Amino acid sequence: MNLLSSLRYLVALKEHSHFGRAAQACHITQPALSNALRALEAEFNVVIVKRDRAYAGFTPEGERVLASAHLMLHEHAILQQSLKSDVHVPRGPLRIGAVPTAIPVVARFAAMLQARHPGIVPIVLSLSSADLEKGLEALSIDLALGYPERMAPNSTRLLAHAQYTEHYFLLRRAAKPHPDGLQIGPPISWAEAGQLPLVLLTPEMHNRTLVDAAFLTAGVSIRPAIETNSILTMALSVVAGDVCSVLPGALVGAVRSYRELEALPLLCPDIRTPIGFMSHAQARPSRAMEAALALTTDPVWLRHAAAHSGLLVA
Repeated sequence: MNLLSSLRYLVALKEHSHFGRAAQACHITQPALSNALRALEAEFNVVIVKRDRAYAGFTPEGERVLASAHLMLHEHAILQQSLKSDVHVPRGPLRIGAVPTAIPVVARFAAMLQARHPGIVPIVLSLSSADLEKGLEALSIDLALGYPERMAPNSTRLLAHAQYTEHYFLLRRAAKPHPDGLQIGPPISWAEAGQLPLVLLTPEMHNRTLVDAAFLTAGVSIRPAIETNSILTMALSVVAGDVCSVLPGALVGAVRSYRELEALPLLCPDIRTPIGFMSHAQARPSRAMEAALALTTDPVWLRHAAAHSGLLVA
């Protein structure tokens, strides 16, 4: 039995919750995956996977094996990176997740990290807040940009690294295109914005929870004209139709080349949401991760992130 391969199959089964899909993700047949997991159970003399007619979850013993599998695979990846790196040149992949509203900022972070350390290959993933937290816990992502406020107050498994504050704008079509691209218009209240046809993120997204809470504080109950889990769809819906949207500054900045759009700062209430990187507190960082963590506190980067998160810049 190849222990590392069997542990990878175990992690894939947890991720996909289906024997066939897990086997496909691992590029093996389903019988091969099942045989490897049975060999793993024989090795530790415990039942790891609950079996009915289909996948039925992990036993308590299986969850303990799974937690060790994450750590062992993480350590294996660190060793591989270490052997490929020299003292001053970190190398290897770094998986960075971000909530959709922070994608423009994390893209800039990845580009700056890669420019400073050409041996690092950032892998940027757009994930929901819940998936970010699961990915960090499972060590399937190294770094996550999202909402630290969602972390348990006394969490010992995750660390937060403050980055910037999210400000919100109403994005709408301008009365006529502006020659210099998207413009910032006069402030508008959340109550006024709530009377307009809106395209918003779907309810399971944390940003939608924040937006709904702001409208509720303003005394408005909203029924979106369009819902989507795609940031691109939100922006293009405003460009193409008669709907408006609520976007944080980072996303408004990403569409500033659209001459036919304008963004109005949202006030009453003035909502400001902290955004930060999060990392696993107990996992040993790779050389690439050490370089990324160093960048999260670099004053040059922090000024760059702040400039592209709340107000538009040229």
